[in-house]
Amino acid sequence: MNIKKIGLTALAGSMVALSAVAGELSVSGGMNITHSSVSGSVDAGQSASGIGVENAVFASGSTELDNGYVVSLTQGINNSTSTYLSVDMGDLGSLSYVQTDAGGGLEALDDMTPSAYEEVNQSVASTAVEFLVTSGFAYSNTFGGATVGLTYSDGGSTAAVGDGIIDTGVSTNSSTSIGITYPVADTGLKLFGGVGTMGQADGIDHDVEIMGATYAMGPVSVGYQVNTLEEAGQSDDETTIAGIAFNINENMAISYGIQDTDDGSATDEEGSGFSVSYTMGALALKAFNNKVDNSGHSAGATSEATEFSLSVAF
Repeated sequence: MNIKKIGLTALAGSMVALSAVAGELSVSGGMNITHSSVSGSVDAGQSASGIGVENAVFASGSTELDNGYVVSLTQGINNSTSTYLSVDMGDLGSLSYVQTDAGGGLEALDDMTPSAYEEVNQSVASTAVEFLVTSGFAYSNTFGGATVGLTYSDGGSTAAVGDGIIDTGVSTNSSTSIGITYPVADTGLKLFGGVGTMGQADGIDHDVEIMGATYAMGPVSVGYQVNTLEEAGQSDDETTIAGIAFNINENMAISYGIQDTDDGSATDEEGSGFSVSYTMGALALKAFNNKVDNSGHSAGATSEATEFSLSVAF
């Protein structure tokens, strides 16, 4: 009995020690059912219509260190490559590492125009200028009212392993960016912009610049921006995006956007899209219809996509 008592006492002591440093752990998730269809001349190789189901379950934990820093981890339970680790350092900003999509920086600004659901180039064949990276580090902080975001990606694999080995054939060219967002007092006007470099498999970097603004007044929001891509020896690609959104009430919103991409050729690619959303607590009904004329800067080529979505979060 003495041995058993000592064992239980030691176990109790261990539990007390663990509880002293334990953080919080929670589980969240969601499900999304969509019906999608395509009908453009360049979409012939895709399924005409279909129903798709997506689901995601995440475990999230956080703990506060002795110096006040808060360390958080989010891990996709049904997707091992979805890992998000962050350290909130208070006035020193926030540093994070994301396994599959670094986000932040210039990537967060690739389309800031208001939309009730998806961007105008979603699910269509478009050459619109975007800034896309894989796994990497992101840092953000606020200075004088402006939010500054920095990103770095080594272009490596998103495999959920800790050895950092890159598969043969995967680009290891790094990508870096900086993005700045500045709300102008309480006017409803927000200015944003940034620059970045995307490493490419052929070793020729793509330089991207983004500048734009959004304005909100009551239930109406508008936005305008220009994305420019520069590549050595090639004409610049320039995408102009404009959008307007209207909140009909606290549950329903509609939006319309246009997108024009000029690659220096005689034919501009022109896109447009309409979105609508209706939310009821954790349940959301959404839809969009996007269309591109002169897809790929080929006169007469079209790409059109329509999607209806039912999602629930838990």
